[in-house]
Amino acid sequence: MDGEVTLLSVSRAGVDFGASKIFDDVSFTIASGQRWGIVGRNGTGKTTLFRLLTGELEPTRGDVARRPGLRVSLLEQHREFGGASTVWEAAAGPFAELLALERELMAHAERLGHEDEAGLASYGRSLERFERGGGYTIAPRVDAVLHGLGFDPAAARTKPLAQLSGGERGRLGLVCQLVAPADVLLLDEPTNHLDLETTSWLESYLAATPTTVLLISHDRAFLSAAADHVLHFEAGTATAYDGGYASFVEQRALRRLTAQRQFAQQQRKIASEEDYIARNIAGQNSRQAKGRRTRLARTARLSPPPTDEASMALRFGPVARGGDRVAIAERAAVRVGARVLIQDATGTLMRGDVLGLVGPNGSGKTTFLRALLGDHDEVSGELRIGAGITVGYYRQDLAQVPLDKTLYDVINDLRPTWDRRLVQGHLGRFGFSGDEVARRSETLSGGERARVALAMLMLSGANLLVLDEPTNHLDVESIEALEDGIAEFEGTVLLVSHDRELLRALTTKLWILHDRHLTAFDGGFEEWEVVSAERARAAALVAEEDERVRRVDEQKKTHRRADAARQAKAAVRSAQMRVSELEVEIQALEHRIVEVTGQLEDPALYVAPDGASRASNLGRELEDLKRRLDRFLDEWASATQLADTLAGRSS
Repeated sequence: MDGEVTLLSVSRAGVDFGASKIFDDVSFTIASGQRWGIVGRNGTGKTTLFRLLTGELEPTRGDVARRPGLRVSLLEQHREFGGASTVWEAAAGPFAELLALERELMAHAERLGHEDEAGLASYGRSLERFERGGGYTIAPRVDAVLHGLGFDPAAARTKPLAQLSGGERGRLGLVCQLVAPADVLLLDEPTNHLDLETTSWLESYLAATPTTVLLISHDRAFLSAAADHVLHFEAGTATAYDGGYASFVEQRALRRLTAQRQFAQQQRKIASEEDYIARNIAGQNSRQAKGRRTRLARTARLSPPPTDEASMALRFGPVARGGDRVAIAERAAVRVGARVLIQDATGTLMRGDVLGLVGPNGSGKTTFLRALLGDHDEVSGELRIGAGITVGYYRQDLAQVPLDKTLYDVINDLRPTWDRRLVQGHLGRFGFSGDEVARRSETLSGGERARVALAMLMLSGANLLVLDEPTNHLDVESIEALEDGIAEFEGTVLLVSHDRELLRALTTKLWILHDRHLTAFDGGFEEWEVVSAERARAAALVAEEDERVRRVDEQKKTHRRADAARQAKAAVRSAQMRVSELEVEIQALEHRIVEVTGQLEDPALYVAPDGASRASNLGRELEDLKRRLDRFLDEWASATQLADTLAGRSS
């Protein structure tokens, strides 16, 4: 693309850690303004690549070239935030020097009346340095990113940093990275601590930023929205693809098909040659057979191409039918101490449903699940599991995996009648083979523990799966395997997730937690996205109309104050009659706008079976009313101007 400047270039790079080869022969070039999605299974070298790009790690083989003076920003996993005491100070940490300079300027400004010429010159130089560094844009920039990632900017100025939870500190670290001056942003799983709303904001932010971005993510919807190039780690190397994530999926499938055909063709040719050699090596064609054997030995063998087989094979067996009402909430309230998380929640999860429980971070989704399962006592009203229901619970914190046992013992405890072959075979379905089954759970990474938790869940025999953020530690291939397993499950599923692709593919109903209330939506996540977008569009139209009506009201008041002095003028009276007629028309349109607005703001509209259709029709009517009102307002302004002109002439 014209105007692109190469910022980073990786040429045939390889990295070894001791005897272990992480990856080899990786080559790609990063140009200014590009947004790269880095994908691949856990442990294939994605984070190692980031360390190469920052210069923290040198490649074992190959080269990494950086443009001189390039500023590369990588989010640190364990941030101390430079000794900041408040959330805002931590967020503005990348500008600590400029903020210190601002404080010096303020103190200096108080002494300006007593400064000599040298002091004034020093103040001028400091002020110029502050302006050149963008000092006046720091506060609005920090406030905008804080707000976008779910913080209150005003409260952040006084809120102690020590009061933040682990997830909030993760989001604050992302704030620091986004506001910091950088040419290249390296984002490692940036959506891990985000909810649906803040993830959507981050997508918009990255789409608008001129900064070059490389992001590691397992969120397929986020990758589709944020990336225009993809680097895929697979089979000990990485391949670069032009185009977004959807294009990458298509190109990868085509590349694999071509490689599979070439491999199969070579295998057929080798088999044919080996057959000829075996039949003729000792006969009258021995010379030709020996020649073919020599040529065959020199032939470079193609490796079998990677397959689409997931890193785990998750299949749930047949389950007991259970009751039709799987989970029941009737005017239920859930508290934590004096704080009410959810109140007056009513809904029923029916057999066979895949129900998505969605809501902002901190709305109480995990606590609601625990209360439903009897693990949280601060509940009033009715909140319970139905008759004949066996629950398999996937905890977000993975506490169901015992840390003091080996993987073999974890599975053997669940299936004591299995012999060693069956236990090892089951663990093999989840990517653990050979001596790995003797590892203790405490030595596992987050992704490995997640796979063990799913291996345990598969043996639960449950007819209700309660899944709390099951994709958090999984790579894309494992998430797709999980999606397939849930889709084929014969029982009922209650799913908490911020993975929009998973929610779109699986959910048949939703429970939405917001402002301490639970709203049941009789449709899947994709339908809810359409309704939510329509609702947001209607709200924007309403806000725009409110502003227009306010301006009209102000104009009408101004006109009426001047009208009394012009009533005696015959020409003005004639013009005013037309103004009055137009105002009647405008008033009627305004009245109808209020009626339509009221219907669009009624929450009951969006949970009705035909809510989406009615909301769409009302939205179109509101747009038509707006166009008609605009026409009458233009005519009213012209009539008003005419009346004013006539009054000026008659005075």
